[in-house]
Amino acid sequence: MRIGRFEFDVPFVQAALSGYSDLPMRRLARRFGAPYALNEVMLDRLVLQPGRKRKEILHVADDDHPVGGQLMGADPEQFAPAAAAMAESGYDVIDINFGCPVKKVLGRCRGGFLLSQPQTALDIIRRVYDAVGATHPVTVKMRRGMDDGGESERNFFTILDGAFTIGVSAVTVHGRTVKQRYVGPSDWSFLARVKRHVGDRTILGSGDLFSAEACLRMIRATGVNGVTIARGCIGNPWIFEECRALWSGRPLPEPPSIARQREGILLHWRLAEEQYGAQLAVRDMRKFGIKYSEHHPLSRPVRDAFIAASTPAEFLAVLDEWYDPAGDWPPVVRREGHGDLVAAGACA
Repeated sequence: MRIGRFEFDVPFVQAALSGYSDLPMRRLARRFGAPYALNEVMLDRLVLQPGRKRKEILHVADDDHPVGGQLMGADPEQFAPAAAAMAESGYDVIDINFGCPVKKVLGRCRGGFLLSQPQTALDIIRRVYDAVGATHPVTVKMRRGMDDGGESERNFFTILDGAFTIGVSAVTVHGRTVKQRYVGPSDWSFLARVKRHVGDRTILGSGDLFSAEACLRMIRATGVNGVTIARGCIGNPWIFEECRALWSGRPLPEPPSIARQREGILLHWRLAEEQYGAQLAVRDMRKFGIKYSEHHPLSRPVRDAFIAASTPAEFLAVLDEWYDPAGDWPPVVRREGHGDLVAAGACA
């Protein structure tokens, strides 16, 4: 899989996840085999507005490469300087979000709303490409349209074709419409149509990727060049090593044991503590703990214990109590299903 000048040994990407894909999560995903990860979506105006938030956004760690910075906004004029600032700060790829289906985002004419405004969307892409495209790959994230209507589909292909004509390196397509949000199945047959339509150009697929088997199944069924794993990797960094195993022809690894789960959560904790300090790390890690608990054979009480933790000592006590490798635990069963919406207001 290629995105501009970058070539990846496996076609499995950690998606941009609002409220989740911060530096600790990206570093964790890389430890478990993700070759490329994207920062959580950022508003163009926050990138340009002086202050603490801008400083946080524009900090790129030495061990976080290649990394994509995803931008979202409504004003085409703000995208170019925001993209330039992110490129100058160290982001390797600039990604444009035309996919977020959250109501407050749509109401402010951002994200998925722009799929209904193809000329504005193409103006944004052109400005970003003119600003950074000579040195940095530009990519676009889209859903398959606002709804299932014919006009929506025509708008989608107008933006898709125009984006590649401008010079974007890859487009990620989520198989749901904006109107669907996260309800109902992702239409993989649409992804296959898109890939046939664009030929050799790079398309990444997204939607309903909650297991390594699903990731490979999407690639084989649709012909997309790679996949972006979104909700399926929250609290589940093991999915990347599982994808690597299947991609190389090896058997699917056993589901992560209690010892492996403890190891992964503790590594995530240490990365968050390093980034935020111990007390702020607790707040960040509670939401991940909810998702980690789904792998535990006693998920409900473990979930409640993570939610109740309010100090570093209490968080670590959850690991000591519920993730003791020597404990007499029921068998670990691999998580199945499509998961829950990660958070109110989350874009994935």
